[in-house]
Order: sequence, then C-alpha cells, then structure tokens
Amino acid sequence: MVSLPLTPHRVRFTKVEHTFTTDEALTNLGSLKFSQSNRMPDPKDPSRIVTTTTTTTFSMAKEMARTVCNRFSEARFVESLDGKTDFSSRSSVWQLTPKGMRVLTRFCQRNGIHQRHVNELLDSPRNTMQLVILERVPENDNINIDRGTIEVVFRRFCGEEGPNLKSTATADSESIHDYATGLVGVHMMRSRKQFEKDTPYMFTGKSALDWLMDCCMVVNRKEACDIAQQFMVHQLIVNLTEERNTPAASRFQPLKTSHYGVTEKGMRIAGWVRSPNGSINGEAVVVKLPAGVARDSNTTRMSQIIHDPAQRLVFREFLQETHCEENLTFYLEVRSFLLDYNSAKRSVPAPRLDLIRETLASAYSKLIS
Repeated sequence: MVSLPLTPHRVRFTKVEHTFTTDEALTNLGSLKFSQSNRMPDPKDPSRIVTTTTTTTFSMAKEMARTVCNRFSEARFVESLDGKTDFSSRSSVWQLTPKGMRVLTRFCQRNGIHQRHVNELLDSPRNTMQLVILERVPENDNINIDRGTIEVVFRRFCGEEGPNLKSTATADSESIHDYATGLVGVHMMRSRKQFEKDTPYMFTGKSALDWLMDCCMVVNRKEACDIAQQFMVHQLIVNLTEERNTPAASRFQPLKTSHYGVTEKGMRIAGWVRSPNGSINGEAVVVKLPAGVARDSNTTRMSQIIHDPAQRLVFREFLQETHCEENLTFYLEVRSFLLDYNSAKRSVPAPRLDLIRETLASAYSKLIS
C-alpha cells in the first residue's frame, strides 16, 4: 500500500480518493521494493551518525500477485468499488476498508513511515476502526484462543453499549461499513418466543462471521469460524436452529439460516447482566510473584498483564489511546529473544554457529522494525 500512488479514480460518475486499480496492484507486486533507513551513532566515533539502509525486494509472477491480492480481499483489507469479488478484471477500482486502514496505520507507526499520500489516507474520516488485535502462537501462527482472550473478544462482539438490535430485514446487511468503528456489536434480533426466556437475543451465523471478519485481526473465514466455535465451546452462545444434543447443534455454521442465541453466561460475560459474584471477567488469573515483590505493587499488576494474553489485548488497546503501543510490542519481542537466548545457552551440545547467527539476525530484524 505504501508504494501504491493511491490516486483518485472514477467509479461510474464519481471520483473516489485514495484508490487503486487491479492493474496497478498487480504491477506493483510484480516488482516490490521496500527500503528502511536507521540512524545510529558510529561505534568507533560516537560523535558521528551512521545511516543503515535495509532494502527488501519481492518479485512474483502476475498470477501469484493476483492470488495475493485476492487474499487481501478475503481478509477484508480491501474492497471493490464497482461490485467485483476478485482481481480478475484489470480496470476494477479498489480501496482500503476501515480494517485495512487500521492494519496500515500499525505498519506505518511500527516502521516510521511518513509519506504524504499515505498520511492523507490515514488522516481521512474513514480511518475509525478500533480493530481487535489478536496474538498468534509463534510456532504455528495460529490465533491464541485461550479462554480469557475469547471472553474479551466476546464482550466486543456483543457491544459495549448493549445489544445492537436490528429488524429482521436488516439483520443480515452485507455492507462492509456496518461495523466501521469496531465499537458496535454484532447485529442482533429479539429471539423467538419459544427461546425468549433463556436466550432473549439472537443473531445469524452470517452476521457473526461478518463482525469477526470486519473487526478482528483474522485473515480468512476459517479463523473467524474458529473463534465463533470457541464462543460455543465456552457456552457463551447456543445454536437455536438445530435440535439440542445433536452433532449439528455443537458446530458453528456461518449461514443466514443458522440462528444463535446469547446464553445467560454470555450475557454476564458481555456485561449485560450482573454476575452473581460481582465480576463479569470470570476467574481471576493467578500469577506466581517473585520473592520480595509486594502483592499490590505496580510490578505485580504489570506481571499479571504481561503473562495473560487476554489482559495484554486490553492493555494494548489502552496504550493505543494513551501512550505508545510500540513499547509493549518491543518489550514482548525482547522477552521472547531472551527466552530463546537462554534456551540456546542451556542446550547440549553448544549451539551451532549458524544457529547463533540466525538468532542474532532475528533480534536485529525485530530491533529495526
């Protein structure tokens, strides 16, 4: 995105700012070059500043570039302005979605990118998404779906201001901008009379898929469905379409015809009703404290946050609004590097030279990024 011109393009009778065509995207991906400069003191003469420039070049065939662009569309980073569903037409016009702009914002902040055309896009009124950033397991790149994280996502899924009630006719609206801010919950309806007592609010499987794809850092439908499946595993929602105690009732289906209700437990987790024990956050996270650290100290509270993925997710959002999210990212990457380093030190036999070089290269890459 930062290397595309993002100029106005005509769609029907209107010019739309900050857009690009299929042909521009494919040509750009065919020979993509990204340069990053870092200034640091000269180790031999601290009074001098040395500038190190790292250039990364990607080259791919047009069909491969088309596949990559289709992945961007599937992840809902970009959207077509002329009704196209893929990048098969060379003249199709595309723009970033609110989700895509949030991803681009994080990339530019992390890498210190300041380009006029990119800044104009990111400063536009469309850049309003409060994206739910999900951590991934380093070994396999799967989304971290521990219970605490699922409950945090579910609270956002249900909405901070209570149920996002829609009429039956509009509950399955397909507009990608229905959740442009990420702060409203999934489209819901009043439940049918036979379910009203236990699950007063319901939504469709398609609405759930749309919200998760638009408002969470997932990159395909499978990841979104996996999160929705965890809502069922933790008894936050229940299938209202299938018969209870059947295999089909325990599987999430992202369909308009599949209806799901928010359970009593789900309403407590969402904060819609008061929990019997006075907490909507579930069980407390128990963290073993280092010797000599007071139970209520700032160190204790920070240790609890750092060691719990769900609390890190909320803390990261807090830092975005008040301080600097990059501080947390840098801390976590340094901690990961130190763990890898200590593990290598303890390994027997001694680590190979190529492994040491790979670890140092990884650390340097994290530092400059």
